[in-house]
Amino acid sequence: MQIPLFPLSTVVMPGGLLPLRLFEPRYLDMVRNCFRQQTGFGICLIKEGLEVGDAAVPYPYGTLIRIVDWDQGDNGLLQIVVKGEQKFRITDTWKDNAKLLHGNIGLLPVEQSTPVPEEYGHLVQTMQQILAQVAPGIVYENPEYNDALWLGSRFVELLPLSAELRHELLSMDDAQQRLTALADVFDAISGSVKDV
Repeated sequence: MQIPLFPLSTVVMPGGLLPLRLFEPRYLDMVRNCFRQQTGFGICLIKEGLEVGDAAVPYPYGTLIRIVDWDQGDNGLLQIVVKGEQKFRITDTWKDNAKLLHGNIGLLPVEQSTPVPEEYGHLVQTMQQILAQVAPGIVYENPEYNDALWLGSRFVELLPLSAELRHELLSMDDAQQRLTALADVFDAISGSVKDV
């Protein structure tokens, strides 16, 4: 499957929402084509390079998205909201004449939802606090706090993690494993705070 790719310094997981403001002609053209063909594009994490300028080198895992909302801002910038649909792995990439990155991808199996283990109940409260801070920029109409897949995915998107860790968590195919890794991150943070 061939799709246009949008390398960013963040990720969007399946079920996740991400607002984007677009101004570069290559991405405006990409979105126009997506509207015209009723298709989405791929968002992938930047491994080398920047979000603007020449096409960045992406990590191999990303997420196929669809555009769920759009608006032309007062400043003339196109503002869209995208929703993650399915994870993929990039097999190869190339740039077109407009420096838009394209890739051949293979879609990955859809992860299964599982309940949040009791010992991670504190992570549910933490996510509720985070989402209260990011609203109204990102609003989930039906948050699934007790779903380990949904909860872990939102942490991957919203926490200020390193690119390497974010990509590692994105590439995991087990929701419980991802939540355990995130709980370890929280434990390490709270341990370092106590040591200060």
